[in-house]
Amino acid sequence: MAARADDDRTLEALGLAGVPREEPLLYPGAWPRESGLLDGDRLLPLDRSVPEDGGDRVPVLAIGSNASPGQLRHKMAEFGIDSPIPMVRTRVTGLDIGVSAHVSRMGYVSASPVGAPGVVRELFVLWLDPEQLAVIDASEGVPMARGNFDRAWLPAPEVRVEPPDGTVLRGAYIYVNRHGVLHDGTGTPRRHPGEQRPLITDLLRGSARLRALFGTTPEEFCARARADRSLCDRGTRLFAEERRVTASGLERYVRPGRHGDPRAGPRPPPPTAPMP
Repeated sequence: MAARADDDRTLEALGLAGVPREEPLLYPGAWPRESGLLDGDRLLPLDRSVPEDGGDRVPVLAIGSNASPGQLRHKMAEFGIDSPIPMVRTRVTGLDIGVSAHVSRMGYVSASPVGAPGVVRELFVLWLDPEQLAVIDASEGVPMARGNFDRAWLPAPEVRVEPPDGTVLRGAYIYVNRHGVLHDGTGTPRRHPGEQRPLITDLLRGSARLRALFGTTPEEFCARARADRSLCDRGTRLFAEERRVTASGLERYVRPGRHGDPRAGPRPPPPTAPMP
């Protein structure tokens, strides 16, 4: 899990320093091309695999901006946490990236996982220690009654998670949206395009009521939504009222008060962080 020093591995030099929480139209942020160790403002190469049963770290699948080193660094820095985070590019079968059925107070419409049997995606597995996991939980609203996500344990073989070392994990955590996901008009979850401009443009084009709330352009949408809880709540309710919402197919893995992984001990007290 150690990494080799490299003076050219700063996030800025690698084009990975952008923070969607500060610039919503960057969402989901730039993802690395390969596995690495996020260490402060650098992404260093990993020199060996992360053992599944090693230490107190647990695997968490990153679907949206949690795979962005700039966003991760920003979240951790809020609490003065600077311990390294292994990010392992992994082949995942059985999941796809959908669109959250809520408007984020960060100013964007985030990604959410959806069950997709047979679909194969290249995603990042974050190996988080208890402090890091508590920060990500808080950022996703897990401990909050009005939070947007629950953390669920996805066991193999329902979802197959294959790191590059050829092993298959016995499971991984995922954040499941409490509001559901947006569908494509036929009831099938729509796929997140990976960029905010086309997504928000399409959402606004399809709803006069949404335009009345958030304006007619992605820039207006982000500016109005950012940090306005009441407006974001109205937008979230509107998705449901206009019948744009469907289930992610992962709800059955959510167990209130439990997270499923037999290795996980008591969770540390959650920090207070802005929810997405």
